[in-house]
Amino acid sequence: MDYHDKIAVVTGANSGIGEATAVRLAGMGATVAVVGHRAGSADHVVDQIVRADGTALSLAADVGDPDAVEQLFSEIGERLGRVDLVVANAGINGVWAPLEELGWQDWQQTITVNLGGTFLTVKHALPLLKAAGGGSVVITASVNGTRMFSNSGASAYAASKAAQVAFAKSTAVELARHSIRVNVVCPGSVETEIDDNTEQRDTDGLHVPVEYPEGQIPLTGTQSARAEQVADLICFLGSDAASHITGTEVWIDGGQSLLAG
Repeated sequence: MDYHDKIAVVTGANSGIGEATAVRLAGMGATVAVVGHRAGSADHVVDQIVRADGTALSLAADVGDPDAVEQLFSEIGERLGRVDLVVANAGINGVWAPLEELGWQDWQQTITVNLGGTFLTVKHALPLLKAAGGGSVVITASVNGTRMFSNSGASAYAASKAAQVAFAKSTAVELARHSIRVNVVCPGSVETEIDDNTEQRDTDGLHVPVEYPEGQIPLTGTQSARAEQVADLICFLGSDAASHITGTEVWIDGGQSLLAG
């Protein structure tokens, strides 16, 4: 896959899947706008890319803030002129809790960041994708809410991820006339830091007890995917090698959701 002369934007790129994707894209020749949640949070990723002779710039935006996302893409437009690939990766696990204990603000925050952030990212990237004559959008969803529903207490998170897939399919049809493809990756268990930011409240008694003596991931047992493996899929879907693929969700979970769904 060749990304030379391509410009990519990756949100949530300060760690995990976003970081791995930004580094992969830069290694393939792309100029990457590395977007973190706060100012300076993506600097270490840009430093890593530059040390490897890549090209990147560090930017910041709260993807749930309409003004911040509009300003983000205004700055990208001024500095880079166009965008060929958008990876809408930023998201949170939010609060996982029994439905009776899940507050409106808990629900709203998860939906705002995950679904609202995806909407805002694609909406404000659209003029720059059109300026490139077309391009690609890849959205990071999850097995939760799309093929796996055994994580009790994750109703807000699962709803946001299912809605991301519906959003991708709808926009894939709408944007096809502009030669813009929209696809979704649905990772299972991945070695990232997102679980560190999950607040679980009284979820111990919610789960149906199931034992997997050899692990719940058929391909690897108990070994989660590496962020780089998800990045490879994102890079493929964003590339010309996937030029006839749009409106499609791809699960990358080692078969986990087939067993544990």
